[in-house]
Amino acid sequence: MVEVMIEIEVVYAAVDRQVLLTVAVPVGTSVRAALLRSTVAEEFPELDLTHCPVGIFGKVVADPESRAVQAGDRIEIYRPLLADPKEVRRLRAAKAAEAKARNQ
Repeated sequence: MVEVMIEIEVVYAAVDRQVLLTVAVPVGTSVRAALLRSTVAEEFPELDLTHCPVGIFGKVVADPESRAVQAGDRIEIYRPLLADPKEVRRLRAAKAAEAKARNQ
């Protein structure tokens, strides 16, 4: 019996480079299995594909082991934030207020 294959994309952006891979997987493949089937681990050996947070088209996938991919899905691998966005905004606002006070 012939397995029906679908194409999906796997994307990852490291600090210094990014990659977009097209992967053919059997229908019913889970998100996690599709990641493991891709070559992204060869490109980025530091990634732990069994535990990394992932999403599809910007929406986090809560259970990648059971969520099946669909044709055309783009699986995004998320990396930890380098800085807390709230803290960055607070520092930027403080710097702008300081610059404004100096110019008055």
